[in-house]
Amino acid sequence: MSTLGIIGAGNIGSQVARAAIGAGYDVVIANSRGPETLADLVAELGPKARAASAAEAGEAGDAVVVTVPLHAIAQVPVEPLAGKVVLDTNNYYWERDGRIPALDAGETTTSQLLQEHLPTSRVVKAFNHIPAADITTDTAPAGTPGRRALAVSSDDPEAVAVATRLYDELGFDAVDVSPLSESWRVERDRPAYVVRQTAEELRANLDRANRLP
Repeated sequence: MSTLGIIGAGNIGSQVARAAIGAGYDVVIANSRGPETLADLVAELGPKARAASAAEAGEAGDAVVVTVPLHAIAQVPVEPLAGKVVLDTNNYYWERDGRIPALDAGETTTSQLLQEHLPTSRVVKAFNHIPAADITTDTAPAGTPGRRALAVSSDDPEAVAVATRLYDELGFDAVDVSPLSESWRVERDRPAYVVRQTAEELRANLDRANRLP
């Protein structure tokens, strides 16, 4: 994997772009307003980044990060992501997204909703429970005591492997909480959400989570 497509250029998307470029990746990044609005970000990121449409970012990426508001996932292009590993950073903020009864009732997860929208892609939950700024600052080489850990969840083992490898290259340990139906354990308002934790601490927080917080 040498090119990362990123659909969504907000706080998480731009930080993942910075981190990925630092790890040697090329990045193709898109937002909802058009490539021309990303000129300043691409200039900052340097020659290994370019702006594109969402479809172009999806086509270009060996793997693709989708980091758009939950209410906007229907706008994520389907065909350009067919067969690809899609890293989903989403969280459910009903104040922003409106009420989604199936989520309120604990009947599905945010990543399962994206998987339903992208039936031919391999969705993996990633980067959803870390503050954006920490993606480039709270990192450490593998084996460092106290290294921060992030959860990964998917119905596809290869997707888990891709996200785990990316985490490691960016400076994080990974804890697998597959399948996607278990990814609620790291969603908003659970013990593992946006707190700094090692792999051991993350496993404990995942075990402590309640389905309906």
